[in-house]
Amino acid sequence: MSAAKKKSNSTGNVAVNKKAFFNFELVEKYEAGIELRGSEVKSLRLSHADLSGSYARIQGDECWLIGANIAPYEKATHDQHDPLRKRKLLMHKQELRKIRTKLDQRGFTFVPLRVYFNSRGLAKVEVALAKGKRQYDKRATISDRQQKRDVDREMKKYR
Repeated sequence: MSAAKKKSNSTGNVAVNKKAFFNFELVEKYEAGIELRGSEVKSLRLSHADLSGSYARIQGDECWLIGANIAPYEKATHDQHDPLRKRKLLMHKQELRKIRTKLDQRGFTFVPLRVYFNSRGLAKVEVALAKGKRQYDKRATISDRQQKRDVDREMKKYR
């Protein structure tokens, strides 16, 4: 396999949690490794993952991804993985301590934003420390997006 083809296959988003960008104000982003089984990696390479409704939780000195759906790999043996099982996120303890102090404050939550493969071919999860948006904040986001779209449409006429 050529290097260019191998690189394009190993990088890029596998799953994106679009609702998280709309429902939450993202304060800090972190990159974490994810502990997977072999059939889960194969399924991720085929982009059979869904992050909607998933969240991250710190229990003890470990971080867990809960509610992420990685579909079973069709060509695997009879020993399939559970699609909704808890998966350990691999982060440094200093990061976990820092995140835990923020999570203890009222209003913060820890949400996964996307799953992707880095340039070395390792599965990574981008998680963010986030605050929930109020309904009026969501309306403001929608109106800002619409205004930007209108301005871009008008500017296109003069290019």
